[in-house]
Amino acid sequence: MKTWIKNALIINEGRSFIGSALIDGDFITGVYEGKTQPAEAEGAEIVDATGKWLLPGVIDDQVHFREPGLTHKGSLGSESCAAVAGGVTSFMDMPNTKPQTTTLPELEWKFQRAAETSVANYSFFFGGTNDNFHEICKLDRSRIPGLKLFLGSSTGNMLVNSPETLRRFFGETDLLIAIHAEKEEIIQRNKTFYIDRYGEEKLDASFHPKIRSEEACYASSAEAVNLAEALGTRLHILHVSTAKELQLFDNKAPLRNKKITSETCVQYLWFSDEDYATLGNRMKWNPSIKSAADRTALREAVNTGLIDIVATDHAPHLLSEKEGSCLTAASGAPMVQHSLVVMLELAYRGIYTKEKVVEKMSHLPAELFRIDRRGYIRPGYYADLVLVDPSDKWTVTQDNLLYRCGWSPLEGQTFHRQVWKTYINGTQAYSNGMVNDAVRGKELKYLL
Repeated sequence: MKTWIKNALIINEGRSFIGSALIDGDFITGVYEGKTQPAEAEGAEIVDATGKWLLPGVIDDQVHFREPGLTHKGSLGSESCAAVAGGVTSFMDMPNTKPQTTTLPELEWKFQRAAETSVANYSFFFGGTNDNFHEICKLDRSRIPGLKLFLGSSTGNMLVNSPETLRRFFGETDLLIAIHAEKEEIIQRNKTFYIDRYGEEKLDASFHPKIRSEEACYASSAEAVNLAEALGTRLHILHVSTAKELQLFDNKAPLRNKKITSETCVQYLWFSDEDYATLGNRMKWNPSIKSAADRTALREAVNTGLIDIVATDHAPHLLSEKEGSCLTAASGAPMVQHSLVVMLELAYRGIYTKEKVVEKMSHLPAELFRIDRRGYIRPGYYADLVLVDPSDKWTVTQDNLLYRCGWSPLEGQTFHRQVWKTYINGTQAYSNGMVNDAVRGKELKYLL
């Protein structure tokens, strides 16, 4: 079946122009400037997008959809529904589930489960541990974005702290290695210092960035970069949260030539440590949200290219799991339903252009991970598309949340852009507040 999306402002490849896109089956078959109906659109279902923006779907390279084993927080089905409602059409899920995705059978289980339940397109990182290197040589490189290594403890505790194992991962595989970079020794030293000084019960959320500090992030990232440069590793540093880490990256080489790449997340561009006073543990992530100066530097780094892509680290927990001191409250929060509108709100405020938002959330994730035919509005590419209403002012409330955990750190926030419709492989998966949960995404494929 054909669908003709007409009269939209198409935002794609650094340009914005009035035009239309023709979908036939899974794919985009034509992109046209102007308001003239092409002959090929004859008989197609018409979607009049006058006044709307047409964007390529967002590709999120870092989510925790919590399945298997943690499905009281979220699942591949529930969180993919939230994703498409937010314009995220493809996701890469992390391995710290129960059981962890550190064996081939566990990886295959996830692929099968996603095929059965995920509305969005899907892929899964394989987790590295201190003792599973033997599994790496069995992986099909066309099916996974890379290996995930935790160099600091986090939810699921997959800490890789063996120097010999790290050198093997960095030196004996040509897979992309994505890392959670926080220096465990520094975290533990800071933790002991603040417990001894104040007592554990008094360590509220404001102590989180003091314990999981700038020093902990930079030390770990710098060590990883040095090792990657020595061994020629393709290294991707996830959720960069500090200004200091930016000196480790290059914005001169084109992305396709970079061996070391970086990602930050929308929360580090939106919140600062000033927000702990009102949000407390609701904005507790690992790495921690740092200062307003860090936020300003990260925002600029997105514009200059020191930060390559923007994602979410979507990590839902029940609110009951977010209670207690900063040492006992769970780290992570839901964000995938709101990442695009947060970035478009920053564009509304003049921090980014809407073209830059599309570049960092759609184009460059596709390029960085070498994803087959996604991330752009081009003939021959999969029809993963988002229509945005740029004049729909709305407020985040519990009533319009689709996260299984039932809350958001953005509740009460008003946005000036709203996702209107989302298409997954040419099929409408979301429209006007309703998810078509019968839609099934496809497994992402990677070009070798």
